[in-house]
Amino acid sequence: MSIFEIDIKKSKPDNLSQIFFGMGCFWGAERKFWHLDGLYTTVVGYAGGHTNDPNYEKVCTGTTGHAEVVKVIYDEKKNDLNDLLKIFWESHNPTQLNRQGNDTGTQYRSIILTDQKNLINKLEKSKEKFQKLLTAKSLGTIHTEIKIIKNFYVAEDYHQKYLYKNPNGYCGLKGLEVNYS
Repeated sequence: MSIFEIDIKKSKPDNLSQIFFGMGCFWGAERKFWHLDGLYTTVVGYAGGHTNDPNYEKVCTGTTGHAEVVKVIYDEKKNDLNDLLKIFWESHNPTQLNRQGNDTGTQYRSIILTDQKNLINKLEKSKEKFQKLLTAKSLGTIHTEIKIIKNFYVAEDYHQKYLYKNPNGYCGLKGLEVNYS
């Protein structure tokens, strides 16, 4: 079964891991992970805010506190967390506050959310590592939030795998051309 055929409303299989990345519009963020060998699936949604049951219209008002995020469900036996972090750091501009390219608003902020407290230190160290690389090139200060996820709300069906269904759809993601490795 391909990643595009999995029922995203079902629970994650116990043998797999998950992490949540916000790096601008979730359409492009989701697509960045599709090539991973150990990928089970991606699910776009809303997280990091303070309201229950957000939807796209509410999130776009900037009053919910939620970011557009992609839940990446993967097999740690095939992909190390560092493989995912490389994609995250290299695929967007974490120095932009509440925006990515032409997309502006708090929903487009850079954020990493995890359900595993023991990962916070590793995630913070990855941020420090990338900041050193950016500082060496005078590219600014990272604004990425890193925290424990409280709730994840699945986005509307028409947003799921959007760029698979609409291969010529808009994606404003652009990295800083700095290699994380």
